[in-house]
Amino acid sequence: LRCSCRRWGGLVQAGGSLRLSCVASELTFDDYAFGWWRQAPGKGREGVSIIDTSDNTTFYTDSVNGRFTISTDNAKNTVYLQMNSLKPDDTAVYYCTAILGTIGISWRDYDMDYWGKGTLVTVSS
Repeated sequence: LRCSCRRWGGLVQAGGSLRLSCVASELTFDDYAFGWWRQAPGKGREGVSIIDTSDNTTFYTDSVNGRFTISTDNAKNTVYLQMNSLKPDDTAVYYCTAILGTIGISWRDYDMDYWGKGTLVTVSS
C-alpha cells in the first residue's frame, strides 16, 4: 500500500485539516476493507477508522468520531482519511491498512492483511 499526505507535508496547526490518501494499486480493491491506524509517540497502535467497500459501512474510534471521515474512490483504488479540527493528541504516524473481506463492529480486533509504510502527522498547538 502506498500512502501519501496532502498539504503541508503532514504538519498542521491545531484546528486545521489534512487529508491522507492511500493507493492500493496491487489489490482487487472491491474485495477489501480499508482502514487507518495510528501510533502516537510512546504509545501502541490504535485503530482510527475503517471502511467496508462492499457496502461503505464505516467505523471510527470515539476520539475522532465527527472530526475524521474515511472514504474511497474505487475508480482510483484510493482510500482517504479527511481529518478536520485536528488536535495535538492526533499527532502520530498514520498507517493505511487493508483486510480481505468484510468487517464488523469488532474491527479493531481484526488482523490486517496489509500495512502501508506510515505517514507522520504532526499537529502543533
